[in-house]
Amino acid sequence: MPEGHKTHYLAHQHDQTFAGQSLDVTSPQGRFADGARKVNGRVLESVRAAGKHLFYEFEGNRVVHVHLGRYGSFAEQASPPEEPRGQVRVRMVGKERTLDLRGPTQCRVIDMETQASIEESLGPDPLARGKKADVWNNFRSRSKPIGGLLLDQSLIAGVGNIFRAEVLFEIGMNPHLHGDAMSQADFDRLWKSLSKMMKLGLKHGRIISVTAKEAGKPLKELANHERFRVYGKDECPRCGGPIAIDSVASRKMHWCPSCQA
Repeated sequence: MPEGHKTHYLAHQHDQTFAGQSLDVTSPQGRFADGARKVNGRVLESVRAAGKHLFYEFEGNRVVHVHLGRYGSFAEQASPPEEPRGQVRVRMVGKERTLDLRGPTQCRVIDMETQASIEESLGPDPLARGKKADVWNNFRSRSKPIGGLLLDQSLIAGVGNIFRAEVLFEIGMNPHLHGDAMSQADFDRLWKSLSKMMKLGLKHGRIISVTAKEAGKPLKELANHERFRVYGKDECPRCGGPIAIDSVASRKMHWCPSCQA
């Protein structure tokens, strides 16, 4: 599932490419036909992200709300486009580029009041000037594991399974540590690492937790399996011990019991 860095990356990319244009919007698959008719021919004013949500803001108080979920993806091509391939939920055709959306968990037309309500339900977003103090207040009173709190979008927006594993490993924090047992210093280290890693993900359009020195090559040249320290790994890169996989907040949590004791 795309995490917050990816939605912000896509929002910036799509805003740069399509904002200010009147778009031809269709639903080749048919599942978004009614929604497509509501925005077809209208000017796309802007594209914004909040946590894992994308908002395509059209003139006339009409917003296409997209949550990619586990299987959603975008594909871009030149205009005029080729015939749709596969299950294209939404096609947006601009002057020079065409955007196809496949397999999102959610895709609907809403108004800006509903958009504001969605954003208000989310916790602070580190990539949208979310305040560190607000996240600290959200965490420090919870008697739940930090590995679960990080996935709670009402407490902090945009963090997913990979970010939580990699950040907690980087700072050596046990994912089972409860929020109300964290010190201010613990949280400061967590916030610093998370902010840095999410900004790096936004820059490259994908999560990268290793440094160029660790990888032995420039970050832009990393293959997918080289980008992480513990997520999806069997062996700890620090101590050489086995990586544990626990269920935390109903998701698989990769961590090193020795380095994160």
